[in-house]
Amino acid sequence: MSGAAVPADISGHMLDLDEDEDLEVFSKTTCSEFDSSQYEVRRRYQDFLWLKSRLEDNYPTLIVHPLPEKFVMKGMVDRFNDDFIETRRKALHRFLNRISEHPILSNSHYFKVFLTEEELAPHRKQGPGFLSRMGETMRTMANSVRGLRSKLEEFDVMQEYVEDFSNKICSVDKVTQRIIKEQREYMDELKHYSSTYFQWAESEKELAEPLKGIGSCVERCSKETQEQVQHLSEVLVPALHEYVLCADTLKAVMRRRNNIQAEFEAKNEALASRKTDQEMWQEEVDDLADRVEQANNALRGDWSRWRTRMRADLKSALISSAVKNVDYYEKCLAVWETFLLSQRGGLLEQRNGEDAS
Repeated sequence: MSGAAVPADISGHMLDLDEDEDLEVFSKTTCSEFDSSQYEVRRRYQDFLWLKSRLEDNYPTLIVHPLPEKFVMKGMVDRFNDDFIETRRKALHRFLNRISEHPILSNSHYFKVFLTEEELAPHRKQGPGFLSRMGETMRTMANSVRGLRSKLEEFDVMQEYVEDFSNKICSVDKVTQRIIKEQREYMDELKHYSSTYFQWAESEKELAEPLKGIGSCVERCSKETQEQVQHLSEVLVPALHEYVLCADTLKAVMRRRNNIQAEFEAKNEALASRKTDQEMWQEEVDDLADRVEQANNALRGDWSRWRTRMRADLKSALISSAVKNVDYYEKCLAVWETFLLSQRGGLLEQRNGEDAS
């Protein structure tokens, strides 16, 4: 991938997901900050989680693309099923691609470490510990009770949009899953249905031709249904579910932004009541004010970038699914029209023969 804002051309390819969930990540770069032009490392799912966690810790109000769930993908039970493996591979590939395309995240030290270092264990020790994460959780709970003293309208609007988007994308995702489940059941019924016509034709010689014709039509429609279900499962479902996860990511980003502002407000209120050490406290307040401004600016920029990408991704998936639906129904229609033409032609020949006699 390359872009004016991104100093590196990094292509990540995940290969050979084995039973230990190891992934081979091959990357190329033209960035001078890298010691080599290409790297090949093996990574586990936990390594991807580590990268995501470190990016969120260091860039709390940037939108880090979500990872796929570790164990359960929609519509899949066996996590070593070929479809599951391929779906996860593509999702992890997109995760790395989105980071490499980001003007800020692509320059992260942790992203470089992930792509180049053979072992991540020494770097894991540098991350926040359990107590640090617990502290962040406690601050979130305290801030939710305390509330923000000064709310910016633009972030309230953003929050409302995220909640509405989350409700709608979750609803569409669930309905799509239900439709695919019903179509799979319909496909199974068609297979049984077609075989019944073929069996019937064996005992009804006078009806054998039309019965076999209907059986063949049903069989072909079953195959077309299977292709349509596969297309929806490979194109529309991953896109929808990815943005279900994105909605959760956005909610977390908004909470972190609110935490930063709440910390600033609490410290500023404490400063007003202090009679000693005001100079030291003023420095902390000023630092927090700068942090709030940086957090707000980072989120503003990423918000616009995320919505542009989201609309392009979902539009592409929806159009692709619409084209496939048209193709599916046209093929099924053609199957039945061909059958009817053959039967009408046969009836016409039969009538002409009767008239001649």
